[in-house]
Amino acid sequence: MSEHPLKLAIQSVLENSLDFPVNVTSIRALNGGSVNSTEVVESDQGTFFIKHNRASQHPNMFKLEQKGLELLSSAKALRVPKVHGVIEAEGQEILIMEMIDRGTPHYDFWPEFGAQLARLHKTEGASFGLDYDNYISSLPQSNNQSSTWASFFYEQRLAPMLKRAVDAGKADVELSNQLERLGSKLSEIFPVEKPSLLHGDLWGGNFISDLSGDAVIFDPAVYYGHREMDLSMTRLFGGFDPAFYHGYDEEWALESGWEERVAICNLYPLLVHVNLFSGSYIQSVRNVLNRF
Repeated sequence: MSEHPLKLAIQSVLENSLDFPVNVTSIRALNGGSVNSTEVVESDQGTFFIKHNRASQHPNMFKLEQKGLELLSSAKALRVPKVHGVIEAEGQEILIMEMIDRGTPHYDFWPEFGAQLARLHKTEGASFGLDYDNYISSLPQSNNQSSTWASFFYEQRLAPMLKRAVDAGKADVELSNQLERLGSKLSEIFPVEKPSLLHGDLWGGNFISDLSGDAVIFDPAVYYGHREMDLSMTRLFGGFDPAFYHGYDEEWALESGWEERVAICNLYPLLVHVNLFSGSYIQSVRNVLNRF
């Protein structure tokens, strides 16, 4: 078997991160990953996880993901994988991370996970957005900052994502008119809260339990936003036990009526899916806009 072309570069990054010599013994491909290719790195200092893609296709994706993971880690609320570094070489961008093995959730995993997410959300930002743009899945995500949630949600989340769909012929202009009408009401719909640090893409595929049975979150699309966005995303595809929401509420109670706002919050991930996959997602968007 031929040696991995970037073995020495990966080894060097690990040595710089760990601050002692590392001998990489093998690199093998993993199945899965809709956006990036994934591999496992075996070495005399343990096992590591890498993701890679074409650097020209998604510029700086992994450098931005590293910043997001480090921001989440700094909140000291939930475990996230440690990033050892990013490589750009031979047209590839590679993210080198801690390998976290999947374990069995402990008996109070769900209420604890909910409480941990609430503690993450208690990390406040000065404004809605972020001081740099990033990605959600493979799509660029604009984070231009705003003093109000209503303006940020419409101008940086809903309107750009729908415009992308219209430009690609996946949505019609009438939807844009409906969305504009909804945008004018957002300040009346959402309760006023300070900007919370969000994971930004919290669905059932972006967390696991580790060998200790604790929650680990990854693949974020971080920004400071309304905390109901993360909670609503967990409801979009399911997979979160009711105890998760009880645990969250005990740590930091949600404002009344939040479940009625779930559909509005989920317009954003639905529009992301329209752009990524088309299919029935556009009808789901249409249904929400018709309701409101």
